[in-house]
Amino acid sequence: MRISVPTIPLLSTRLPAPHRSIEEAVERVADFLFPGNVAILTGAGVSVDSGIRAYRGSDGRYMNPNYKPLFYHQLMDESEAGHAFRQRYWLRSYLGYPTIRDALPNPTHFALAALQHAHVAPRLITQNVDGLHHRALNLSPGTKNENILELHGSLHHVHCKHGHVVDRTTFQNWLSAANPQWRAFADETERTGNKPRTNPDGDVAIESLGTAYSTFIVPQCPTCLLEDRINSVHKPEVIFFGESIPQPVKERSFRDVEDADRLFVIGTTLATYSAFRLLKRAVELGKPALLLNVGPSRGDGIEEIERIDMASGLVIRDVVKAVLGTTASEDPVVARMLQSGTVKSIDDDAEPAEAPK
Repeated sequence: MRISVPTIPLLSTRLPAPHRSIEEAVERVADFLFPGNVAILTGAGVSVDSGIRAYRGSDGRYMNPNYKPLFYHQLMDESEAGHAFRQRYWLRSYLGYPTIRDALPNPTHFALAALQHAHVAPRLITQNVDGLHHRALNLSPGTKNENILELHGSLHHVHCKHGHVVDRTTFQNWLSAANPQWRAFADETERTGNKPRTNPDGDVAIESLGTAYSTFIVPQCPTCLLEDRINSVHKPEVIFFGESIPQPVKERSFRDVEDADRLFVIGTTLATYSAFRLLKRAVELGKPALLLNVGPSRGDGIEEIERIDMASGLVIRDVVKAVLGTTASEDPVVARMLQSGTVKSIDDDAEPAEAPK
């Protein structure tokens, strides 16, 4: 089986998106959204202002040149090799998850939530697994709103190979209890601020661990133990490379696009086909599509797509105010949303110098 990491064309035959000032971009996006019944498709770019690093930079290339994602078949392999892959994954995830857990919605999340609340954009599809769109609607981590479809799942739940589900905070505590030396290591990196770079999926960019992965213990599923089974094969409820999106989620994503009158794509390169095919579907149906993103995307070759090359955080709050008019100040929920949002810069994280013995 040959599975490759998705890429996007770095050189497009299509001309760059026309330059627009912030004011021009606000006006154009507002005009696009104003008729309502919009479906929104989001990617990692909308969470950058929450302090979560995107996979790619403005040139479309992976910002971590050593990025080597774990594939689904590797994670679920029950051989010794699979056990080693799970040690690698869960150690890196253990170190990276607190960044995702502690992240707060930024102004873009709240602005899009305001569009949902006002029924301008009743359907939102996200490729992100951080849960921040839900939190912008005043929901706690792991709690889901039925009008938000997480195309690639959520980091906030974990299930074992027999289907026993646990919330990620509980699982994180299991990992801490099983690995006191790594808990101390994580506490030290937190204290010193010398934390490794965290990717949008909670994985960390930390290549210096070497053989230290072999010291990490992945705990047994306690429910399986009660059923007289020994099982340490766990998986977060996210879609891995090489794993198929569940059919109900796939069907729902197409239905959300088909039921909308237009599609607004924001903060994504559309590198994954699961997202790109939704844009293609909108175009096939003759629905207007607008892409707001920094840098190249997989959609650049589709002439029907209108593009604005700009970070969402620069314009989206003013866009929503323009679309909603007096509602933006008179509706207390919308007014609160448009005054909310934490912007956190992404530190130039460095790898910790030495793994625990």
